[in-house]
Amino acid sequence: MNSKTIGYLYVLSAVTIFAVQDAFSKYLGAKYPPIMVTMIRFWAFAVFVTVFAAYSRQGLRKAVVTKRPLLQIFRGVILSSEIVVVIFAFTTAGLAMSQAILQVTPLLVTILSIPLLGEKVGWRRGAAVVIGLIGVMVLLNPTNVRFDITLLLPLVASFMYALYGIATRAVSRHDSAVTSVFYAGVAGAVAITLVGPFYWTPIRTEDWPFMAALCICGTLSHFLLIKAYGELSAVEVQPLTYLQLVFGVLIAVSVFGETVTWNMILGAIIVVGAGLFTVWREYRLGLKKPKQI
Repeated sequence: MNSKTIGYLYVLSAVTIFAVQDAFSKYLGAKYPPIMVTMIRFWAFAVFVTVFAAYSRQGLRKAVVTKRPLLQIFRGVILSSEIVVVIFAFTTAGLAMSQAILQVTPLLVTILSIPLLGEKVGWRRGAAVVIGLIGVMVLLNPTNVRFDITLLLPLVASFMYALYGIATRAVSRHDSAVTSVFYAGVAGAVAITLVGPFYWTPIRTEDWPFMAALCICGTLSHFLLIKAYGELSAVEVQPLTYLQLVFGVLIAVSVFGETVTWNMILGAIIVVGAGLFTVWREYRLGLKKPKQI
């Protein structure tokens, strides 16, 4: 197999594991405090990124050195906080609905990149963002008398992850990818550990395998995604990551008995379509720089 094929296999494997990981998060989040679940998951993630940095080409000593320490720490804090909100969303708004709404993240990154990174967005990407936000409104279905305020949780999580993405773009101008991965894991673990112990709840014996599986999925999925980016460009990886929505919905329906409604399907199609167009336009702009459209 050539490198491209291997890269696509890495992405598909990572996306599949991400979907399974979300299922474990929903299951455990319904039985234990999401903050505690996130803390244990980040402990495993911190060990992984430390080992990963140590065996990287630059080594652990250089990976620790950063030119933007506060921003790197912020990334870890916002990432761990976002995962807590996501788990809350899975257990309240539902796995399928949450996954659908979370697909708006690339559009929020585009919006936030204007004031925070000083990037310019042409009318085509601007139109895609507007269409994507309309898709979110379809997902939320505010005209429905059964509208639940908990549906805003995945939207908040999406906004938080967009901030994480913006911060990652900013630090990438100064630090290596290894350094960024290291700080995301370690800073996130330290931050959540300052709060998590106050929510500690004894874990039942029968649930430890699920907790272990969550930690393994969390580290393995990130490792595979890192490997994928080593073989493929972002524009090649991003479209396949939307398969997580498909896998997530299948798990939500078959395992947790959730119901998929017409507005969820239509809204998800609109949001994913707008997100794919935005990714494609960013790729095209990258090829045509410095020309701005």
